[in-house]
Amino acid sequence: MLVTILIFDIALVAWSLHLMQAAVEQQQFSLMLAGTLVALSAAAMIVVYFLMGSYVSYLAGITEHSLSMY
Repeated sequence: MLVTILIFDIALVAWSLHLMQAAVEQQQFSLMLAGTLVALSAAAMIVVYFLMGSYVSYLAGITEHSLSMY
């Protein structure tokens, strides 16, 4: 699962760099903004993946602990 997300993030970063390069060539602010937003979404996806992974493992530990009490 991590490999799939990393490949998708690399594609998003490549796309954002392409948008930013086009923005510089055509001097358009909207393309630069779009490239920045795509890059931020790629970074946010990685952060959310690791946060959710930690949270799910935490919940699994609580469940495991509560089941061992009985």
